[in-house]
Amino acid sequence: MTVKLSALTGMILLVIGLPIAYWISFSRWRWKFLIESVVALPLVLPPTVLGFYILVAIGPRSPVGQLYADLVGHNLPFTFEGLLFASILYSLPFAVQPFASSFDQVDRRLIEASWTLGVSRFKTFIKLILPLSVTGVVTGFVLSFAHTLGEFGVVLMVGGNIEGVTRTVSIDIYDEVQALNYAAAGKTSFFLLVISYLVLILVYSLNRTVWAAWPQK
Repeated sequence: MTVKLSALTGMILLVIGLPIAYWISFSRWRWKFLIESVVALPLVLPPTVLGFYILVAIGPRSPVGQLYADLVGHNLPFTFEGLLFASILYSLPFAVQPFASSFDQVDRRLIEASWTLGVSRFKTFIKLILPLSVTGVVTGFVLSFAHTLGEFGVVLMVGGNIEGVTRTVSIDIYDEVQALNYAAAGKTSFFLLVISYLVLILVYSLNRTVWAAWPQK
């Protein structure tokens, strides 16, 4: 269930994160830093605080919660769908910031040349910007996947601890520690440690490959 949650979060963030990152990179709106601050807010906001506000925002008394309940027939909190929604918001900056950083590194002269030749902005993005930013896109996906894999506070606040529905690996570790079952907690923690280390190896190796191909002057 944890892998499913992390994979879905990463894939959805590809869909919604790329347009946001594109706007952040290419918009000339002078106040865009306000939007950037909102996107980056989960980086500094305590997970329990973020989880609380998400829980209120999707609760049965909120417009979003009422609309979802009318369409689906049950409330959004303490369900896998609610957990997915919270994970997307919580991991948003881990996807958007690498995306935007990779877009910023694309030579603007190439982009302007494409526009001058009459290529639309969408086609320029698909055929030029995205291929040149593939390392940042992969990095954003991997980081958002790994971040979701080990999240705890937001998961507990929004999803609770329902076995087979919202109980993630991190919550399982907490339960094992509470039950003084340190052997099981140690095995699961070691698994997450290995996954996290492999993620960092992948991210740093990708970045090293990029700078080796295009060294800074």
